[in-house]
Amino acid sequence: MNCIHERARIEKGYAQQLTEWAKRWKQLVEKGPQYGTVERAWCAFMSEAEKVSELHLEVKGSLMNEDFEKIKNWQKEAFHKQMMGGFKETKEAEDGFRKAQKPWAKKLKEVEAAKKAYHAACKEEKLAISRETNSKADPALNPEQLKKLQDKVERSKQDVLKTKEKYEKSLKELDNATPQYMENMEQVFEQCQQFEEKRLRFFREVLLEVQKHLDLSNVASYKNIYRELEQNIKTADAVEDLRWFRANQGPGMSMNWPQFEEWSADLNRTLSRREKKKASDGVTLTGINQTGDQVSQPNKHSSVSSYEKNQSYPTDWSDEESNNPFSSTDANGDTNPFDEDTPPAMEVRVRALYDYEGQEQDELSFKAGDELTKMENEDEQGWCKGRLDNGQVGLYPANYVEPIQ
Repeated sequence: MNCIHERARIEKGYAQQLTEWAKRWKQLVEKGPQYGTVERAWCAFMSEAEKVSELHLEVKGSLMNEDFEKIKNWQKEAFHKQMMGGFKETKEAEDGFRKAQKPWAKKLKEVEAAKKAYHAACKEEKLAISRETNSKADPALNPEQLKKLQDKVERSKQDVLKTKEKYEKSLKELDNATPQYMENMEQVFEQCQQFEEKRLRFFREVLLEVQKHLDLSNVASYKNIYRELEQNIKTADAVEDLRWFRANQGPGMSMNWPQFEEWSADLNRTLSRREKKKASDGVTLTGINQTGDQVSQPNKHSSVSSYEKNQSYPTDWSDEESNNPFSSTDANGDTNPFDEDTPPAMEVRVRALYDYEGQEQDELSFKAGDELTKMENEDEQGWCKGRLDNGQVGLYPANYVEPIQ
């Protein structure tokens, strides 16, 4: 039961790790261009982990809800715990063998005792004969002493005969009791064999069930996951991705160049929120309308420089005096007509979820677990302005941190 439980924990832990891995990397991939077939293949790679994670959670559920419970219920039915510890079946087996052995074991003890007495008598006889032989060569012994030694030899011979007879008798009784002993022992042994056969067959059945639950290669959905992943990877086409990028982000993109517009009294357009400046080989293209099925979103690996993060240009202008970006009361021209209204100060303490190494001079670098101050809300490109505890101010990816509760 502990073995199954530990394996279930391993399956659960692996599933959680796959899910966390896929979630983290999917967020980073989705920050990049979503038009590309290669990017779609990467997303399929993350989806594979999520789907496999679900299958391993199903394995964990099968191990605990089916296999573990099956063993647990079988134990309750086959093995009954006693008040003083151990199992009732174990004690019954031990008592059965002890009961079958008891009569024969008693006669065995009698044989051992008779054997010991016989061997002691033989030793005593040999010693008496040796003393008698030595006394005959001793002229100092009188006839009476010699007579005692001879009587001792005679008594020793009688004891040897008696103990030998008793020894042989006990052996005969033991031999006569042996068949019954063997029969009783075999009966108890067969009972244990039957019980053990049930246990072994049960565990073989359980292990086959465990094998079925662990073997994902026979699961149709598991095969489909990798078949689908292979198809997504094989459909990735670098030439197609480059063609799309050229048509939507390069020289072939649709342009909205400034054109002459007649003044209208109804024209009351205000300066819209400035967009990030796009740069390519030092050429600035303004007023770009992107076309296509999807619009790419730059991530931390995009070619947007630190200068581009902070510079932007308006796309909608108003000729009204109040909204004219070129009208200014500053005679010296110190006021930048492209400056946005400064947003109200809002500082929030946040904690880094992952390590981040700044790619540009105006980007912050930090380690997972570091705390910093968020100074502005996330912009449309996914960047936030923040300040480290050492006073350094810069940009960082918004999805790399979380608010401190």
